Amino acid sequence: PGRPVPPGRAAPGAAHRVRIIGGDWKRTPLDVPDVPGLRPTPDRVRETLFNWLGQRLDGWRCLDAFAGTGALGFEAASRGAARVVMIENDRRAQAAIARSIERLGAGDRMRLLGGDLFELLPRLQTEGEQFDLLLLDPPFGQGLPAAALPRLVPLLVPDALIYVEAEAPFSPPAGFLMLRADRAGQVHYHLLRRDDSAEQEPT
Repeated sequence: PGRPVPPGRAAPGAAHRVRIIGGDWKRTPLDVPDVPGLRPTPDRVRETLFNWLGQRLDGWRCLDAFAGTGALGFEAASRGAARVVMIENDRRAQAAIARSIERLGAGDRMRLLGGDLFELLPRLQTEGEQFDLLLLDPPFGQGLPAAALPRLVPLLVPDALIYVEAEAPFSPPAGFLMLRADRAGQVHYHLLRRDDSAEQEPT
């Protein structure tokens, strides 16, 4: 028997499309290529996240570190983010994101980088990129949130917000505070805030 399909993961051969749920591009469809493990964040989860953040992100700088379909990054840009950098390793997913950026005429504030997040980090640091919001929705089952978050700290402004989506509850490392957490089916999602004071307390 086939394995059950977790929420947000398209079954093989299924029609692949999600829609932006809010902001200037509300109801705009996004292609979801047939890539193993590609798991668009469910509508209900995106709606809750942007309720937590506030519906508008005008002027924010956002990093969608494991972009996948780009649903989170496009959602942020639709709600006014001034800059959205999206990183994706799979070429088919990159192509789908690039088509959507072009279709929306969003190349002036959305940047797509193809490649491995960890290999691209030095480049982003050298370029002086800084972000107010980190969207961290990597493939499940590889421990990527815990591995990535400490290495992304140099790219985050003080008090930056971090969204983490995972297959299990996520415990933030030192220097981060958990603000909100919820669950939708097998998807656990969390909102953290960078808090340098936690690292500066006297011993």
